[in-house]
Amino acid sequence: MIKISTFFAGAVLAASAMVADWAVAAPLGSHMMRADQMAPVLDEPPQQGYETPAQFKRQVVAYSGGEAPGTIIIDTGSTFLYLVQPGGRAIRYGIGVGRDGFRWQGTQTITKKAEWPDWTPPAEMIARQPYLPRFMAGGVTNPLGARAMYLGSTIYRIHGTNAPHTIGTRVSSGCIRLTNDDVIDLASRVNVGTKVIVINSADNRSVSGPMVSSPVSLRR
Repeated sequence: MIKISTFFAGAVLAASAMVADWAVAAPLGSHMMRADQMAPVLDEPPQQGYETPAQFKRQVVAYSGGEAPGTIIIDTGSTFLYLVQPGGRAIRYGIGVGRDGFRWQGTQTITKKAEWPDWTPPAEMIARQPYLPRFMAGGVTNPLGARAMYLGSTIYRIHGTNAPHTIGTRVSSGCIRLTNDDVIDLASRVNVGTKVIVINSADNRSVSGPMVSSPVSLRR
């Protein structure tokens, strides 16, 4: 007879998989990440009535860099994403980023956009965690959220999340997450071919943040 404790442990393990960090989705090219970097991270459920902290809410700030309007700049060190606008401004979004050891830097372009994307776990993930679903259709319960923007030929994406309390934290396996409202807004403003620059001002002291954090009224 199977012991109750053994059954309970298995049930907890399976339940944990369903609230895991699904930030690494179906790979477009697996050479960018090792198999031992594919493990998910658990997301604790948000408190009832959770509200995103003010500093991570979408707002317009002054832009002091030299990138052209329409460029996305992601600073994983400060957990902000900036969409450069004309007139020395940028829209700033709060984001969730890779945990320690999973953050990266570089320049990519958006090669694909998807609304309410499906999720197919990479083979490396399934090999390590065979209890994961082989496929999850897009929708309100899909951890990739409302939109996904694929970055080059990498496995990384800018995507939404159904765990808004993780914005401003370092919890993913390298993908960039926004609230569903924010990722819908961002996706509506950018196209395939958009340049995406990823920096990490916290890990690289020679990199200075490209923004001046002086908010102005948000304008569409």
